[in-house]
Amino acid sequence: MTRTSRGFGLIELLIALALSLVVILGVAQIFIAAKNTYVSQNTAAGMQEDARFVLSKMIQEVRMVGMFGCLGTIKDAISGSVFLDGESAISWDNANQKLTLVTADVGGSGGTPTWTVECGSSVTGPGTAYRGDRPTAAGQIAFPIRRLVYSFSNNQLLMGVGTGTPVQQVLVNNVSAFDVSFGVVGSAANLSYSSNPPDMKSIRSVRLTLTLTDPNKRVRNQTYNVVVALRNRLP
Repeated sequence: MTRTSRGFGLIELLIALALSLVVILGVAQIFIAAKNTYVSQNTAAGMQEDARFVLSKMIQEVRMVGMFGCLGTIKDAISGSVFLDGESAISWDNANQKLTLVTADVGGSGGTPTWTVECGSSVTGPGTAYRGDRPTAAGQIAFPIRRLVYSFSNNQLLMGVGTGTPVQQVLVNNVSAFDVSFGVVGSAANLSYSSNPPDMKSIRSVRLTLTLTDPNKRVRNQTYNVVVALRNRLP
């Protein structure tokens, strides 16, 4: 065989194929890693958006806890007794994982209120709380008040509006933990947190902790914490 007609041998071809396979596998690994990174980042972003939606909503409502409109005494239109003392405005049932808030209707777009508080012509005077929605008469100042019940059950965070045990609607799925603690002022004016404070009137802030999980295990559990100061000191 002449020099000009010589080609590649079998060993050379095998070496070339092996090197090509290594390069292809390396490129494939890069694409797989890039895809996995994109999927995990997209999943984490979705979990963060869910947490942001829920916690932003709860922050607004916690800030308005105890804001019933009238600065004077408010009487219940049906029973004639005092309408909801401060200790009834916020509570946390740690055993059943339920947070109850009685708050002014943020933005006035929360649907039918649980109560409507009328303060007459001045917020400094006494008021009357009526069940449900109530048309405001001329010269009257009215505030829609809602009772919200948040609960954690079956890896879901739910919310209901109304008295008693309202019907719960799902706010977010894939919740692995939900916890509430209260910042209370002690005798030395130091703020400490407790899930079961002895005196609800000493509450100055609320800490909300929400942990979301990915059912497909693409990312680790994500825990989000916020601390909300009460705007209205409980009476």
